[in-house]
Amino acid sequence: MSQQVTLTIDGHQVTVPAGTTVLQAAETLGIEIPHLCYHPALTPPAVCRLCVVEWEGARTLVPACVAQVRDGAVVRTHSERVLRARRTILELLHSAVDLSEAPDALAYGQALGVDPQRFADGERRHFPVYEDNPFYVRDYAKCVLCWRCVEACGDDMQFTYALSLGERGFHTHIATFFDAPMPETTCVFCGNCVGVCPTGALKSLEEHLLEQGIPPEHLSAEKRRRPPLEGNRE
Repeated sequence: MSQQVTLTIDGHQVTVPAGTTVLQAAETLGIEIPHLCYHPALTPPAVCRLCVVEWEGARTLVPACVAQVRDGAVVRTHSERVLRARRTILELLHSAVDLSEAPDALAYGQALGVDPQRFADGERRHFPVYEDNPFYVRDYAKCVLCWRCVEACGDDMQFTYALSLGERGFHTHIATFFDAPMPETTCVFCGNCVGVCPTGALKSLEEHLLEQGIPPEHLSAEKRRRPPLEGNRE
């Protein structure tokens, strides 16, 4: 039998197995902790920081998706300090990224009273829309660098490693090796990256074409205009 740990979250005592994260323990109490990068099928990358909580005795806020419970811990998931941090994170994302197709981020923002224009003078992230294959498009102007697609393409799901990071700092973005078109990478077009994307940065080509006003009966013809896959993985 696994060791049990008892802690207090938002005034409620809960007992869970050792190794449980604060996020998971909170879920057993019905307490929702916002998150963008966390996905239950993937390794938590702890990069979005929306899930930070206040851990009594800790100097800084703690990411709930990776912080494991400790016996006797006292955690606050919605203190003013925590809410202010989450609000600022979302406002900074709004200043740089197009969140118009990120339903979770928009819902969190509404609940937190986020002001999308707070940092309106900030630099925006501009990228072309990549339509280099017959299956999906990549619009990195909507990307929040949650790392989900990279993990799904790599060790957590597909083991093809077609996606990685390019450049550094503010200009960091999801990329292919040497910026190769997707058909010239190791991508097998499984769709897992599209399935885990929380912001619409990765989208099926059919959905993208429909949004561009292409009638459903013309989708097949439009898809045939995209680059073929014959050169993939030579």
